Amino acid sequence: MKIPPHEPYRILLVDDNRDGLLVRRALLGELGYIVEIAENGARALNLLALANYDVVVTDQCMPGMDGAELIRQIRSANPKVRIIMLSGFAEGMGLTEENTGADIVLMKSSREGVHLVRAMHRLMSATLKRKPPARQKQPPSQTKRRPMGGK
Repeated sequence: MKIPPHEPYRILLVDDNRDGLLVRRALLGELGYIVEIAENGARALNLLALANYDVVVTDQCMPGMDGAELIRQIRSANPKVRIIMLSGFAEGMGLTEENTGADIVLMKSSREGVHLVRAMHRLMSATLKRKPPARQKQPPSQTKRRPMGGK
């Protein structure tokens, strides 16, 4: 599936794994996307301050700033940016759209390329209803409790 030439979507890829960045950049570039890369969260935030991107694709596990923190900072600056989070441990860490703030969470696997392309097409063709990341629950001592007996 080729992206129509009148829609040059800008993508920012963020990952500390240089090989992963290059493979994803090649894949998405062949589909007609304009793709830039950042090796860490701090560099990604610098690039986001300089240019507008339609989608940010970030790894979760990175030194310094993980993907969840990067997403929080991106959302506070520009809540409309679409975000895909990648992780080799998505299931094991319980990463979901609700608790990360990402629009889509994908598991790194041998089929990652196919899933990434589908996710990109989905994000570019539909308006997603985004929920903010789940907030930490207050400790039980701070929550109000109803007395037993229903009154």
